[in-house]
Amino acid sequence: MEFYVNFFITLFALIDPIGNVPIFAAATQSQSVRSRRLLSLYIAIFTAIILTLFFFAGLSILKFFGISMDSFRIAGGLILFLMGLDMARGDFLETFSHAEEVKSGGDPATGVQPLGHRESAKKSFEKLVVPFAFPLMVGPGTISTAVIQADVAAKMGIWGTVAGVAAIFTTSAAVLVTLLFSNTISRVFGRVGMVVVVRVLGLILCALSVQIIISSVSEITHNLILPSAAHPYESTTHHR
Repeated sequence: MEFYVNFFITLFALIDPIGNVPIFAAATQSQSVRSRRLLSLYIAIFTAIILTLFFFAGLSILKFFGISMDSFRIAGGLILFLMGLDMARGDFLETFSHAEEVKSGGDPATGVQPLGHRESAKKSFEKLVVPFAFPLMVGPGTISTAVIQADVAAKMGIWGTVAGVAAIFTTSAAVLVTLLFSNTISRVFGRVGMVVVVRVLGLILCALSVQIIISSVSEITHNLILPSAAHPYESTTHHR
């Protein structure tokens, strides 16, 4: 039980679905309520599948392709930077906009047919799966945690594995519940408010991605980069 609780809390903190709700709300504000619910379900299922996959075979997958965790983090950081740049420039909302197809029933001038709830949710998921679901929510840190905890669970036997899988599915359920509240947030902030929130978050995301890359390069180059730059808010005595 202690392993289950610790694993769940760690996963939930790393995924941070509450912190990502404004981004999800902005990306789906033109969707119908049913489409948002389906999209939330798709993302929650994706989270469960990816975490379970890496829980059982994560380290083997990276070794098979000859990829180090630091290389994985750098690649994730670059993808996050591109997403943050789109958010900061204001291109993010347009990328996920299906307002014409969903609300007005298509565009007669271009012959675009109206999208159903399921089709709309699937198209949004195709655009959101990278980089929102992966690696923004389920990123290198989350995956590395799943791999590390899998080793701990293996030492506990079958019940450790069961507890680990239960923690993953509980986390995915928490992600689903959290994303469902994005509808309320979208209504509270409105179009203008979401534009402001997304641009600010885009700047923060760009800075976060740069920090991820700096930290990874620091590890690869054996602290060629100053520890204070790689880990700015950790005690300097920790690196001595």
